[in-house]
Amino acid sequence: MLCVTETTSKAQSPEFRLAADALRGLRQDLFHDVFAYRPLRRLSADGPLTRQLPGRLREYVTWTPHALIGAVALLALLVASVDTDGPPLLLGPLCVLPVLLTMARPVGAFWLSLAATPVSGAIGGSWGDWPWIPGAFVCHLAVLTIVAMRTRPRTAAWMWLVTAAYGLVAEAGFGPGYYGTNTGPMLVVSAMVLLCVAVWQIRREARQEVTAQATETAQERSRRTLLEERTTIARELHDVVAHHMSVVAIQAEAAPYRVENPPPELERAFATIRENAVAALTELRRVLGVVRAEDYEAPDAPQPTLADLDALLANVRDAGQDVVKTVTGAVRELPQGVELSAYRIVQEALSNTLRHAPGASAKVEIGYVLGGLGLRVVNTPPPAPSLVKPSPGAGHGITGMRERVTMLGGEMTAGATDDGGYEVAVFLPVRPAGDES
Repeated sequence: MLCVTETTSKAQSPEFRLAADALRGLRQDLFHDVFAYRPLRRLSADGPLTRQLPGRLREYVTWTPHALIGAVALLALLVASVDTDGPPLLLGPLCVLPVLLTMARPVGAFWLSLAATPVSGAIGGSWGDWPWIPGAFVCHLAVLTIVAMRTRPRTAAWMWLVTAAYGLVAEAGFGPGYYGTNTGPMLVVSAMVLLCVAVWQIRREARQEVTAQATETAQERSRRTLLEERTTIARELHDVVAHHMSVVAIQAEAAPYRVENPPPELERAFATIRENAVAALTELRRVLGVVRAEDYEAPDAPQPTLADLDALLANVRDAGQDVVKTVTGAVRELPQGVELSAYRIVQEALSNTLRHAPGASAKVEIGYVLGGLGLRVVNTPPPAPSLVKPSPGAGHGITGMRERVTMLGGEMTAGATDDGGYEVAVFLPVRPAGDES
């Protein structure tokens, strides 16, 4: 029991976890998907310098990273061909291929360079150039630099440690001694180069993070400014419109008491005015709540349907308009969107009649057919001697009705009738309950 406890404690010790994390990082960076295809990206053609160049030359400049790697590969080939004792035809590919492979498979290029180093040393090296001959030295140093630039600093550290381990093993097992090898120069030069690359990567990541934070801050500031503007607009609308609507509701409620023995029709008219003013205030506060805040949630209130059409027609009759409703077909429950749109279309059509043809009578026809719902709202021309003048409009009501019909995939026609009235005809398709297409 004591042995199990000690083993568990040792397995959970900080040193053990640190070693496990290190091995996990080594496996992830240098052994997982070693030959994964990661093509080298071209330069952006929208840079501050490339933007000033002509079109064809700008296209060529985007291949600058690939051209630089090719130049380094040619340098390694030149060094391998000149400063070695072996055949250039065998040493050249061993020093060139790892450098070129960094453009497609960077981690695999590191392992290929490390594997090619003892082969090239055995073919064309001398004891003074062990374990890296000049061509392999240039090749491996270039591969370390390019792969470090294409990966992250942790991968560069692992590559340097693996390179150091290989150099020490090659010296201890096959080298002539410490003073006859070049592992020390390789480790010193590569450490300096990889340190510069790591500093460059850290600065680049910090700059990108600062840019991202600045962009996020600017967006947040823009959203806050927009919210403040919307709040200001909502406050002004509330101060102007809500005040006047409240005055209308109060005056409509107090008006019957200012007249001695008012007729019932007058009392009903003022009651209707007050109800409409209160309803308008409620809708105004709901809309202003949406304008004030982005995360505003509208109160859960039931949306009107065709079942509420009688109350709407009663309200219109109280306003002085004679309206008749006719229903044909088998009345059935329709989708909520169709019910709401049909109600709003009838409401807007009757409102247009009240504004543009005061005193005219209207007829609302609702037809339940097999493929959908038909609506027809038609009004007669206004009487010639009318005490109420028509109110001009901007045509937004007809536009809103068309948008609702188009959203549901229906059809709508609106225009003047032969006798001088106006007609709105709408068909809203309704998919059968079992149709999934």
